[in-house]
Amino acid sequence: MTDTTIPGATTASDEGSGRGNDLDELKRFVVAHAISQNLPADHYAPLLDRITTDTGDAPGSWAYEWIRAGDELDAAGQTLAAGQYYVLGRFPFVDGPGRARALERSVDAFDRWRKAEDTGIEPQTVDVDGVPVRIWTAGLSAEEPRPLLVLTGGIVSTKEQWGPLLPQLTSLGLAGAVAELPGVGENVLRYERGSTRLFTAILDTLDGRADVSRTYLLALSFSGHLALRTALADPRIRGIVGNGTPVHDFFTDGAWQRNVPRITRDTLAHLVGVPAGTVYAQLRDWAIGDDELRALDVPFATVSALRDEIVPPGDTARLRRHVSDLRLLEHDDVHGAPGHLAETKVWSLLAVQRMRPDADPAITAGLVAAVEAARAAGATR
Repeated sequence: MTDTTIPGATTASDEGSGRGNDLDELKRFVVAHAISQNLPADHYAPLLDRITTDTGDAPGSWAYEWIRAGDELDAAGQTLAAGQYYVLGRFPFVDGPGRARALERSVDAFDRWRKAEDTGIEPQTVDVDGVPVRIWTAGLSAEEPRPLLVLTGGIVSTKEQWGPLLPQLTSLGLAGAVAELPGVGENVLRYERGSTRLFTAILDTLDGRADVSRTYLLALSFSGHLALRTALADPRIRGIVGNGTPVHDFFTDGAWQRNVPRITRDTLAHLVGVPAGTVYAQLRDWAIGDDELRALDVPFATVSALRDEIVPPGDTARLRRHVSDLRLLEHDDVHGAPGHLAETKVWSLLAVQRMRPDADPAITAGLVAAVEAARAAGATR
């Protein structure tokens, strides 16, 4: 199966965006992403109160209110913060002119910020089976190619949401790339079982300016599933770090699927290009088998949330049973562990460092201390 392009700002969901998202559910889930971007609650909470409809692009609508807040920040010279609000204006996916406008402004704001701040972040275009896919990169050098870390979000987060982390990756002695899952943001590919080609194409494109023979994947949520599949076939991948990774039971357990949040089901349907009512049938053969997990010969570090409402606990149990080099951090939290963001962020970077045979011991020690400090701060909240 090969990747194909998806039509512009349309959705194949027969029960999803055509009648809008469930507004209460949408507001609940966006808070985790607001937290991940360090947005102040006293700013976004009144914004959410002003939103009375998910659809359209008029005052009181989801896209309009997030864009209006972003425009105010942009006018005040806070370009990066403005971009973060625009990103959430297109959440969870583009389903009409309002969210399309939010996506366009988020990309433009990030582009202006990375240039104005001299971040070292540069765009690259990756050819994936003839389809151009834009990514953000940093630390590339033909003279001194560094090990590569590719960072990808899940089914609802764009590269502009995670792009600001790139300078931190280069400070660890890595080249960095931030990409989107197929169908997310500017990535016009269709999300398919065979979408592992995305990662291999990124490595092929950056070969020579990064040491892609030493590649690590920091792959959040559903992109972790794609990363595991890719690592089984591409020996250039030397380790994976995930967070809330669906592996097997999410794709096969019909009873669990009936209680998965509608926003997750509808977003998957949009990315895959099928009606929402049939999406789980389409995904059933995406499950990673036990033999495949046992065949994984690189370390896999992942964060698991004990109250995850998307990924069933059976998937973590399966990883425990079958992955030979599993490094697991568990939080008493919901999907993505938004209440433990600070600890999870530095733990994930530490996990990458510990997978690297060339890691600088001083940097590793600094990350160990940062994890301990974040954990202690969280315990006192």
